[in-house]
Amino acid sequence: MRCCVCLFQQSLQCSPSKMAAGESNSRSSCLNLSNSGPLGNAPPSNSAHSSPASNGGSMGAAGGINRSAGNSNPQSGPENGGGAESAVRSTPSAQNPPRQPVGQSGATSGAASNMTATSSSSSSSSASTASADASAAVPSLPSSPASVLVYREPVYNWQATKSTVKERFLYSDEVQIGPETVMTTLYTAKKYAVPALEAHCVEFLKKNLRADNAFMLLTQARLFDEPQLASLCLENIDKNTADALAAEGFTDIDLDTLMAVLERDTLGVREVRLFVAAVRWADAEAQRQQLQPTPENKRRVLGKALSLIRFPLMTIEEFAAGPAQSGILTDREVVSLFLHFTVNPKPHVEFIDRPRCCLRGKECSITRFSQVESRWGYSGTSDRIRFSVNRRIFVVGFGLYGSIHGPTDYQVNIQIIHTDSNTVLGQNDTGFSCDGTASTFRVMFKEPVEILPSVNYIACATLKGPDSHYGTKGMRKVTHEAPATGTKTCFTFCYAAGNNNGTSVEDGQIPEVIFYT
Repeated sequence: MRCCVCLFQQSLQCSPSKMAAGESNSRSSCLNLSNSGPLGNAPPSNSAHSSPASNGGSMGAAGGINRSAGNSNPQSGPENGGGAESAVRSTPSAQNPPRQPVGQSGATSGAASNMTATSSSSSSSSASTASADASAAVPSLPSSPASVLVYREPVYNWQATKSTVKERFLYSDEVQIGPETVMTTLYTAKKYAVPALEAHCVEFLKKNLRADNAFMLLTQARLFDEPQLASLCLENIDKNTADALAAEGFTDIDLDTLMAVLERDTLGVREVRLFVAAVRWADAEAQRQQLQPTPENKRRVLGKALSLIRFPLMTIEEFAAGPAQSGILTDREVVSLFLHFTVNPKPHVEFIDRPRCCLRGKECSITRFSQVESRWGYSGTSDRIRFSVNRRIFVVGFGLYGSIHGPTDYQVNIQIIHTDSNTVLGQNDTGFSCDGTASTFRVMFKEPVEILPSVNYIACATLKGPDSHYGTKGMRKVTHEAPATGTKTCFTFCYAAGNNNGTSVEDGQIPEVIFYT
């Protein structure tokens, strides 16, 4: 059963009304149900039929069609097509409503029937009446006093069931969105549950996403709960981290958004630049909170975000020149980090030491030995092996063998050197702990090292520690095939001339290369 208001919308929307003689001409447009209940001098009838008032001045109960004074042919409410109120309240025992005084305005009658008419003409009178032709266009409802019509409550978020904006009584599906209006339009579309308009706004933001507005849009995407847009913003920040941090809008973001970015492993920027950007944000946030921008207050407003900055990934020179002198870190934190940079075994620090990698996809690795033996000694000479690949990759670390004497800590320097120019492309002074087994242990670069196809490079590792396991039955060519795509990455290993601590294609250290394609 359809609601009476829908019948009125179909029959009366945008169609001229034929008015009685002497009445003003107006247009009848959308009708909406208001709260039920009597109002003024004309309470609605509870009977299935309403009786005419004196002088023809009353209207059918909740019918919404007012008869002109002097009309001698009044019609009952339900048969006049407007029995929404009486249908809801219909009971056989109800009495006729009190008579309405002559001259009572149609607006009062309309309020009494709890039906609101929205006119498209600003000059139309509140006393305008509809003709019998308009009422005849509405299908009549059952007139039996014993009939009980059931009024169904509207479905929550009914607009979500409509496929186009036009079906939601809005004006058209044509949307004009600009940079100045898109956020307020998105807010409105969210508030009033118009998903098609919301989709237009999100699509506009996607097309206009750049490094200099990525942080601003990320804040808005999180505010409006748009996970797809937020994901695109984060990907843009990963690719253009330095430019995004330098944008003016970066210092306007909230603390939660700052933390959401700092905790990512995929940011493409050195850690010291992240620290500088975080301090710049803290300065702006202190001013917003009307605090003096002292080191103590900057630490206070950063809160847990400070622990997300990976100080161990900095070089000792970067740390000494910046964070160590900033006053933001405590003396204990500064000392523990200096010890982390300089001594072995390395003490525990309260900051993350996991490298960031501005790469997507799955981490891959290859192993160049078929068997593990012992023992391999170290005297300050680097283990080196030359290699090349058939396609562009990014090396992020090596797998190294550990001690044959049980759990031990090693200090190590790893490098990748461009063979022809002897240029160090990537390195890290770090350490690792082993458990005495023949397994390999990960040692990572601070940043991914780009490896181009058909170019010779040298993998180098200088270890300080006790004798370790080593690999034998090495392979000159090792191929990795991606399970999902079938893409093959082929490594070719060659002897590295010079001091190499005995490592070769056949045996030695550096058994694994960890990379992304």
